Parts: sequence; C-alpha cells; structure tokens
Amino acid sequence: MMHYPMTVSGKARRKTGTGKSGTLPRAAAIQSSFHVEIFLEPGYDRTMKAFFRPGAAVLAVILAALCVSCERVIGWGVLLWSSEDPEIPSGTVLPVYVRSNIEQAYVVGVPKAYRDAGVEIDKFEIPLSQLELAGSRKNAESRAEEFAEYARTYAENLQDGLPIREFPDNGSRRVYRLKTGQIIKVLKKAAGNPAVGATGDPLPGDWYWVLTGDGSTGYCFSYRLRFFEHTGGPLRAVAAEEAAAEDPELERVLGLEWYPEHYGTMVNTGHIDIEELAHKYQFFPGAEAGLARIYLAALDRTFTWSALRRERPRVWRFEGSSLQMTLRADNLLAVQFTDEAGAIRTLLFVTLPAAPDDIIAQETERRETLFRTIFEAGPGFASSNYGSLTFTRTGRFVWQGNSLLVPAIIPAAALNSGAVEMRLYLAEDLAARYTGAFTLRFDGAGRPQTEVNFLYTLEAQGLRVEYVSENNIDGPLITRRDASPTVIYFFRGRE
Repeated sequence: MMHYPMTVSGKARRKTGTGKSGTLPRAAAIQSSFHVEIFLEPGYDRTMKAFFRPGAAVLAVILAALCVSCERVIGWGVLLWSSEDPEIPSGTVLPVYVRSNIEQAYVVGVPKAYRDAGVEIDKFEIPLSQLELAGSRKNAESRAEEFAEYARTYAENLQDGLPIREFPDNGSRRVYRLKTGQIIKVLKKAAGNPAVGATGDPLPGDWYWVLTGDGSTGYCFSYRLRFFEHTGGPLRAVAAEEAAAEDPELERVLGLEWYPEHYGTMVNTGHIDIEELAHKYQFFPGAEAGLARIYLAALDRTFTWSALRRERPRVWRFEGSSLQMTLRADNLLAVQFTDEAGAIRTLLFVTLPAAPDDIIAQETERRETLFRTIFEAGPGFASSNYGSLTFTRTGRFVWQGNSLLVPAIIPAAALNSGAVEMRLYLAEDLAARYTGAFTLRFDGAGRPQTEVNFLYTLEAQGLRVEYVSENNIDGPLITRRDASPTVIYFFRGRE
C-alpha cells in the first residue's frame, strides 16, 4: 500500500463592513486548510499521482467535502479561558467542530451574541487546554452552571517562583513555577492541608485548582495571589487600587489598619491589656492580594474576592464573597459577612492613634515605673503576723512567713516566690484612696503559677496591701473592694 500525504489549502474570503473583501484570520481560515493522507494499493500510484495534479477538478470536490465536515458539530464544551478575539468570556458554552491533536487545538463556533456586526466569521481556534469538552449541549450547560462561581475569576501571581503543585499540600510535587505578574485561571476551590510560612505558622488562604495560559494545571495556594474578575477583552489584573483611585474614601479605608473595637476602648480608657493587644487582632481588607481576613480570638477566617464594588456612599462589597464593609465614622468600620450557619454577622473595627507595639511599649514603661516606686520604697517590708515581703530589682518577690493566708488567699501549692505584675487599674472611686494595685504570680511546684491580686498604698512607714477577689475584677479593672477585706500592713524593713 502506498502512502501519499498532501495538504489541500485555499483562501476563504469575507465581506467587510466597508464592502471590501479580505483574507480571513488564521482562526477562521482553518476551515480552508487541511492535511490529507491517501493510502493506495500497489499498482495505483501512477494513476493517483496523475489524478492529484494541480488544478485537477477532484481537488475542489475533496475541499468541499472537508468543509462540509467542519460544519458538523462533534460536541459541546465550556470555555475555561476567555477569548480576546473574538471577545468571549470564560464560562461560555461553545459548539465544537474539529479537534486537532497535531495542532493541539479545537475549532469552535462563535455564539451569535459575540459576533461582530458585519463580520461573517463564525468559528475560531483555541488550545485544547482552554476548553472542557462535555459531550452534549445539555451536559455542557450543566457543567457551565457548576463552573459559574469561578467562571470569571482569575488571579495574578505576586511572588516569583510560586509553585503549582500536584496535590493541595505543601509537600506535594511541584508541577509548575509561576513568574511574578503571571495570570492564571481559577477553576475551583479545593480542600487540602494548610500551607505554612517560614515560621511554621499556617498561612491565611485556600487551595485552588488552576490553569496556566500555556495549559498546565495543578493546585496553588492563594496567599500570594491577587484575585480579580474578567468578563472579556485583554486579560489583565483589576485590583482594589484601581477602584480606590476613583474613590478617595475607599483609598483611605484601604490605607488604614483596622483593629477590634475593644482595642479602641482600651486606648480611650487607658486600661491597656498587653497580652490581648499583643495578639494584634485585626481586619485585613487584602487590597494587595484580593484576600480579606478577619483575625480575632474566636474567629480566623479568610475571604477570597475578585473586585471591590461601591454599593452606595461608604459601603463596599467584596465581589466573589459574602463580605461587605461600611464606614460608619471616620475611624469606625462595620464588617458584615455570612457565617457557616448562614447567619449574617457584623463586627466593628476601629483605627488606633498609634501602632499596637508603640502602645505596648508605653504601657510597659508605665508598669515598670510603678514597680520601681515600690522597689525604691523598700525593697523589703515586714509584718508581725504575715511575714516578710521583699521585692527584687528584676520584678520578682519573695514572701516568707505567710502561712496565716494559706489556703484562704494563697493556695497551699504556691511557693514563697514569684513574679510581680502591675497590670491592674482602679475604678475612679478606688483610685482616690489607693496608690494602685499589683498581682503576685506565685511559683508553683510542678503547677501553673497562681495569681493573687492586691490593692496597695505606699505610706511613710511602709506598705498597706488589701486582698481583692476575682469577683471584684472586670478584665484589667478592679471595680470595688471585697465586702470583708483582708488588710495587711508591712513596715519598711531590710532587703
């Protein structure tokens, strides 16, 4: 059998809007260029070679037959990556006429809604990777509905070398390395193991099944991705900065740091809880990466969004998520979202006059000054009934001979030493009567430290302390004295 490969090609022409004729672009001209392979039995080669001379009439017959085959739909599919020319958004259902494994491409139809007026081009070519073949039109429409949530969602990579992995796990094999600024198509969210940062802590974000422009697929973690929505035309990232440029109030909101409302209460009252403030709970709009985060003691949740849309004055919606924020005052932001139970929740966040680290530094200095005042007044104090209490320069204490307070005030397991903390504040009426308050954190043999709280007054002869039970303390604030307080007077003694 003889094998004669041949290419049959020709020019198709179209009407232009000006009435002139022109040559079709390659995407459409694929109908008129075909590769044909002829297999002949021995002995027929001379006849067939003559038959296929240039200009033979049968050439037109073959070309016509092939063009007819290109009009027959072989299936339907869903466009995964938007087309720029013709301009068709991803998620659109398209008829498929030809699949070429050699060219690694489909020839698909252009829906009437996306055809340019006056142009007769109704087909174009796309890479195999950019269309999901679904079979029947019904199946394709069903698949398009499933894909709708992420049909318009793309992402821009913000980190050079960001990996796409075989599975949604940091330890999985890397199948692709992204370049900075490279755009990928987000296909769906995936369950996986949380990614971790250099410190070993989990990173905020989710795993997504993604597609690159050159056809690679895999899982990518969203922490260093900027999500955006694309509906057609040239593909480019549209992030919050563009929206902010047209909305000065949004630009201001995105440029500020937003902390839980109770942080503002701390600062306004001057009752600083260093341990609480050190967590740096916060709301992050995520303008840079398209990944908002609510980080609180009882809630740590991220929201992937594609664009920020102004709903009305001072109200913005994070498209692609249930998140919305409202600027209620210049320094008060209400953040609303739907929780996992389907309930709408609203959380309040505020700006602070200084960074948390600066506030903590100021509070630490205040506490050290108060302790130094006690230390310099002693540092040793003695009581005839309750032993000797000595403070050290390093912020610790030794209390010997306190057995009369055990176990009613001091637990039996407590040792005679520990650390001093100046973390408590006094209600207004108490502040007029006492110098302040301190917490003695007793060391415990094999057990956590035990806290005992006291009001204190520095006097000329010594130190007066008064036990305060936990029932009379609200957060860092002592609200009142005990009904029958235990008062101890220590005379100034030796260190």
